[in-house]
Amino acid sequence: MVTSAHEGMHRVFEERPEILAPVFEALGIAFPEKAATYAVTADVTETRPLARHVDTVLRIEPSDGDDFLLAIEAQERRDNDKSASWPYYVAYLQSKYQLPVLLLVVCRDLPTARWATGPFECGTRGWTAQRTYPLVVGPDNLPVITDARTAAEKPALAAFSALTHANTPVGDAILDALGNALPQMPTHAALYIGQFLDSALGATPAGDKWRNIVSFVNFFPGRGTLLERTYLEGEAKGEAKGEARGEAKGVLRVLEVRGIPIPDDIRKRVTTCTDPARVSDWLDRAGTVERAEDLFADIPDIPEAPEQR
Repeated sequence: MVTSAHEGMHRVFEERPEILAPVFEALGIAFPEKAATYAVTADVTETRPLARHVDTVLRIEPSDGDDFLLAIEAQERRDNDKSASWPYYVAYLQSKYQLPVLLLVVCRDLPTARWATGPFECGTRGWTAQRTYPLVVGPDNLPVITDARTAAEKPALAAFSALTHANTPVGDAILDALGNALPQMPTHAALYIGQFLDSALGATPAGDKWRNIVSFVNFFPGRGTLLERTYLEGEAKGEAKGEARGEAKGVLRVLEVRGIPIPDDIRKRVTTCTDPARVSDWLDRAGTVERAEDLFADIPDIPEAPEQR
């Protein structure tokens, strides 16, 4: 599993190669409909004193064409040293494997993406000996997925979109779409998406938002279902009143994650309730009701416990 945004931006292609086709489509380049994909060693070191490593290298074996290599680099900022190392990667891999090589650079901001398109040239006195043109994906050309249905159908691409757009104004909308899509995904896909974004987004505002979303989703591997629950806030432990308020927030959050509108009167009724038994009933229902009003349907009137003074 990835441990940083940089690693996630290239490792996702190795772990979820199905996103290659839509990414190439965004670049306007045809990608084979059927192809086998294998990870290749990313070490391109020739001498001990100078170690070089491509972030990720994939061997693509199309069913209807010749094999080629795809070298993938995650680039967080402009780095003038890449004008020499990227051409080296391409030349070395081509020489070692005797296969055509494409270089894909993944960026998370527009200035870096514009710079990364190159071309990067090697030459002098009016003559160019080598010219490198990377393929570049970033916030300007990667699809923005803010629809929960699309996110459920293409979870890996949606997660990659969320990571790439994490620092843009649409980042929160993508995370909300993924949160709403989690209950619609197969368990294994939902688990991967949850863990991938948790580690890749890290200690950032986008990471905090994502952890707030998934903290109300509980996975049960093997059942093929997702049950939405909440956990008590730390400061509410041990206090009945605090417990009720903690779970009341969970009731509202589960409804929000499921995209169910919450009228003001219902929001007030839930948040002002201090009886743990009553709020627990609402929490049990929050994962299945179709309307917020259904929380209170056919529920016995449980008297509220008096406040302790």
